[in-house]
Amino acid sequence: MQKILVSRCLLGDRVRYDGGAHGPYDLLQQWLHEGRVIALCPEVAGGLPTPRPPAEIAGGQGAQVLDGRLPVLTVEGNDVTAAFLDGAERALALVQAHGIRLALLKARSPSCGNLENYDGSFSGVRVAGEGVTAALLRRAGVKVFNEQQLDEAQHALQVLEREMGTPGAV
Repeated sequence: MQKILVSRCLLGDRVRYDGGAHGPYDLLQQWLHEGRVIALCPEVAGGLPTPRPPAEIAGGQGAQVLDGRLPVLTVEGNDVTAAFLDGAERALALVQAHGIRLALLKARSPSCGNLENYDGSFSGVRVAGEGVTAALLRRAGVKVFNEQQLDEAQHALQVLEREMGTPGAV
């Protein structure tokens, strides 16, 4: 059975920067019941507290953070890049340990966003881009989805299990 890396906040865990959570989502509850979910909040795993000041990446480009070209800064200007990189590495270690090929991560997060992110101005402006963890996982060949792409994620899981000939494939 294929495991799926899922952002803890999407499972209802209160780990968001503001102490909040999202969900529950029926599909995620089903995956939990099936034993598929490996849950992680990269920011908390990287050592950041909850709640914590909001953080953004200038230009919203997590890949540039991975390459050492941009920092992740809080709204107060504190550099939290090291925590974001550590959390991303912990996510990658889980992916490798469990043979994970799919991830469902929080949209627009500076860690987890997969399609768009905030531009670093803390003004709510969105740009095309991805978070640090999403970028690292994508580089490792993981397909990354967000909570607005649940149908696509479910379809990708079905295709993957058919291709792998997994017994009891969905």
